[in-house]
Amino acid sequence: MDASSQIPQDTRERLMRLQQLQNTLQTLTAQRQRLELELSETERALKTLEEVPPEKKVYKSVGALLVEKEKEAVVKELIEKKELLEIRVKTMSSQEDKTQKRVLELQKNLQKELGIAGPPS
Repeated sequence: MDASSQIPQDTRERLMRLQQLQNTLQTLTAQRQRLELELSETERALKTLEEVPPEKKVYKSVGALLVEKEKEAVVKELIEKKELLEIRVKTMSSQEDKTQKRVLELQKNLQKELGIAGPPS
């Protein structure tokens, strides 16, 4: 008889749910980190454009091409992108926090059910 057959079905289901939540948490963390990197790059681009005189040519990457655009238009696009990224990072962080709390709560409940001592507080 293997150990998994000794664990009640509902406990096994909660263990599977815990694994799913942990995977979701890893995905959310990776997405938030990617968004934060994109936000950082956007902020760096805006900072760089502050130093560019208005009469200078500015080029924007569009796929494999560089397209000449007015500095003002590029700055406006980057500001909008930055604002959107900030909202997305905040939302992703909130989802990450909620998922983390659910993971910890489920771990705690499963440890009690299985008679496993949790980490010291």
